[in-house]
Amino acid sequence: MVNRDRILDEFIRLVKIDSPTMYEREIADYLKGRLIENGLEVYEDKAGDAIGTEWGNPAGNLIASLKGTVSEAPVILLCAHMDTVEPGRGVNPIVRDGAVYSDGTTVLGSDDKAGIAAILEAIQVLKEQGVPHGDIEVVFTVAEEGGLKGAKNLDHKRLRSQLAYVLDCDGAAGTIITRAPAQYRIKSSIIGKAAHAGISPEDGINAIYIASKAISQMQLGRIDNETTANIGVISGGKATNIIPDLVNIEGETRSIDTEKLERQTDRIVEILEATAREYGAQVTVEKDFLYPRLKLEVTDTAVLIAMEAAVAMGQKPVPVSTGGGSDANILNGYGIPTVNLGIGMSKVHSTEEFITIDNLVLNAQYLVEIIKNTAKRKA
Repeated sequence: MVNRDRILDEFIRLVKIDSPTMYEREIADYLKGRLIENGLEVYEDKAGDAIGTEWGNPAGNLIASLKGTVSEAPVILLCAHMDTVEPGRGVNPIVRDGAVYSDGTTVLGSDDKAGIAAILEAIQVLKEQGVPHGDIEVVFTVAEEGGLKGAKNLDHKRLRSQLAYVLDCDGAAGTIITRAPAQYRIKSSIIGKAAHAGISPEDGINAIYIASKAISQMQLGRIDNETTANIGVISGGKATNIIPDLVNIEGETRSIDTEKLERQTDRIVEILEATAREYGAQVTVEKDFLYPRLKLEVTDTAVLIAMEAAVAMGQKPVPVSTGGGSDANILNGYGIPTVNLGIGMSKVHSTEEFITIDNLVLNAQYLVEIIKNTAKRKA
């Protein structure tokens, strides 16, 4: 069904196109042409202008649509992101032992060009083999690795989809992310008072000491099976002989349960403020809500379709939770039930990243089965 040589060639072509976050113009233009070749109508939104992804010539998200052959089927959305992490320039893909690697000096970029390749191949299979399908929408986002910024600025009001699939997770085809946490980012500055550490330390207010006292009172790490918290960055101080008058702290909270997320975040804020007051320091705290949770049940249509499609192709469906966010979180926030699918990429965000050719093929086959399964249902 899937053309093994073609999807491998497409994937290699994609990873050779430099597209680190904020520099997606070249791959956006390439994909626009590929989508049009396959009969899709393509629109590029203004996300690039909103987030400033590339000086002078910003790329936006691509939103494409393909008219279905089955009129009553739900409209389905397929999504992957165009950007990669660094080092991601000058990727030299090497095929060996049934897998594709980089040459070890860069990431490979299977995150998320394996997802893009699967979508392109699935669409070609539909057309070549006359597979019945409903209306299909395709979204290729920018700046996912930079904090889901493309999806956050997506012109989502143009979408008609009733369910969606993001291809951006480790785990083989059949891995179905049904739950992922919402996240807050917390930034705080503790402002003390400088003084000479040897001559007049009692005249100072030590911001580092206050920060450490505050952090020691926080519950961090894994709070429960749905909630985590972390303080990840601390910076401050000028010299060992100066009482430090400023410390900057950055942290985060995540939870699948929104009440737990708010409670954990508020507790960290309260500790920072109370500890600063106790020692006569000033404090500023900012909390920034980064993205909503993803929470679907195995009985939801989007999940059922993915599970049934996995069985149809001989794969075991595995609904799981994750601790990370993706474009699926944002699409769910727009009211489109969305799951994130495993695509078999391994050691992502490292120079050891690879993906097997079998997984490239399975990904496209899985999408075809999902599309066929969706076409059998009524909107």
